[in-house]
Amino acid sequence: MEWTRGRTVGRGSSATVSAATSRHSGDTFAVKSVELSLSGILQREQRILSSLSSPHVVGYIGCEITDESNKLVYNLLMEYLPGGTIANISRDRRLKEPVIGFYTRQIVQGLEYLHSSGLAHCDIKGQNIIVGEKSGAKIADFGCARWLNAAEEEAAIGGTPMYFAPEVARGEEQGCPADIWALGCTVIEMATGGPPWTRVENPVSVLYRIGFSGEIPEVPGFLSDEGKDFLSKCLRTDPRERWTARQLLRHPFLRESNSNSEGKQILEEFVSDSPTCVLDQGVWNSIEERESLGVVTCEGIRSDSPAERIGRLSSGSGVPDWRWDGDWIRIRSSNKGDGISNELEVEDAWCGDLLIDDYVFR
Repeated sequence: MEWTRGRTVGRGSSATVSAATSRHSGDTFAVKSVELSLSGILQREQRILSSLSSPHVVGYIGCEITDESNKLVYNLLMEYLPGGTIANISRDRRLKEPVIGFYTRQIVQGLEYLHSSGLAHCDIKGQNIIVGEKSGAKIADFGCARWLNAAEEEAAIGGTPMYFAPEVARGEEQGCPADIWALGCTVIEMATGGPPWTRVENPVSVLYRIGFSGEIPEVPGFLSDEGKDFLSKCLRTDPRERWTARQLLRHPFLRESNSNSEGKQILEEFVSDSPTCVLDQGVWNSIEERESLGVVTCEGIRSDSPAERIGRLSSGSGVPDWRWDGDWIRIRSSNKGDGISNELEVEDAWCGDLLIDDYVFR
């Protein structure tokens, strides 16, 4: 395909995202690019995305290697969606419950497709759900996704801690049930316009709270009984008791008659009125851009008990900033067979101040 690179609209530690236009058709699409020698993570995403085909997953266009400024560049070409992210939409306006149901149904349809294909997304949240002008909500950002039959070294825990299920926060497992928990958190995000966990002092306390308190995120009181019941099926602390995506599609909260017309109407209104699009800086800031780091050690962190590790950190000092909006750095560890992570692949530039095993907060 012959195409012209436009302006840079996002930048990570090594990769950039640009608007691009096909020279033949004039169509616009997104191009995520990184120097070929540093493209391992992006090539992994390409392999996953190219194997998927669903109206509820962001579309794969292709990949190319180009020679630019005497450097070989690896490019991932993806579908352009003009509506922005669910996170942006819910922050900009109060979504009515039928609209929340409309978007949620499409997300669940996407999850049912992924899970039936043997893939867990591992980072479901409003920032990774992008809205198309006519197609509605689509799941994007497969940088943390993992095949359910992957080898242990390829199945490290990743994602955004605020949306972690309890078993993920404890470092036990991360599979399809964890996506369902994150879906519940995302519904709360759509309803409130804010994060699923509130009244938290710092990232350490929220990880402990998620993993060991037995609590669930606060369910908005203004939701209908159907909405509250839907969340109760997603936010069960025991992953074996959570409903599957297929079961959730039969829940009354997702009835098409309750969500389709109003959801499509507000979708069209938002796309026509909003300056936000999938190519804006804020959308791409959350997409996985990781660089390899050397060994990072913290005295006294590691023990046999995750609770002890988090507890010890909670009594530490020197943490400069506990802001929540946009300050998570998603991380994936690489186990080298001895159970200890000695290589970290981190999104965006390293600017963290605190390492909690496989999670970094700045």
